[in-house]
Amino acid sequence: MPEFDTFAADYQDLVSDSVRITGESSDYFAAYKAEYIARRVAPRPGSRLLDYGCGVGLLSKHLRIRLPAIRVDGFDVSHESIDRVDSTLRSQGTFTSNPHALGQAYDVIVLANVLHHVPPARRRDLIRETASLLCNAGEFVIFEHNPINPLTQWAVSQCAFDEDAILLPVRETCGYFERAQFRLTACDYIVFFPRFLQKLRPLEPSLRWCPIGAQYAVVASRNP
Repeated sequence: MPEFDTFAADYQDLVSDSVRITGESSDYFAAYKAEYIARRVAPRPGSRLLDYGCGVGLLSKHLRIRLPAIRVDGFDVSHESIDRVDSTLRSQGTFTSNPHALGQAYDVIVLANVLHHVPPARRRDLIRETASLLCNAGEFVIFEHNPINPLTQWAVSQCAFDEDAILLPVRETCGYFERAQFRLTACDYIVFFPRFLQKLRPLEPSLRWCPIGAQYAVVASRNP
């Protein structure tokens, strides 16, 4: 949203401050999501991925590091945020606030903590519009805050640019794809252990069924 221009300069610091209770920074959570995509979706070399709502490019940066053989593009309505995307990323992909400048037939589209900023009445339309950029059998990956986790609720309340946030239960997010006739391939709870329990983090993939994760991920495939 255009009001995110106000926060673009301090975006990374604001996110890090809101999640300080975990002992981690915004960079940790971006890397976590990139690792999830690499493990759970495993885009093939040469795939094209769109980071929709990319902000200043934190997730895109880690996707390029973790998946160097794919192309990463980014879209965000905030012009100021796009202007702050790393120049190396911009030289290797399209990062824009103009939807008409995007390519078509993406293999993967990622919406990372985007939908809770979209008014509920607009969410279904946004997914339908974004789906038009997917190739046949392309995949959506949605990351969202888990509203039943009290620490997540606290973190959102501390974040200046989350004042408009209306969190989505996992059932709502899955429902958008089911109604759009997408096939749900994963619905995982993620982010369980703060830094002082980091030795337990290798267990997190096996806890994806447990609804106390701080966030969740939904993966849906377009039926060819």
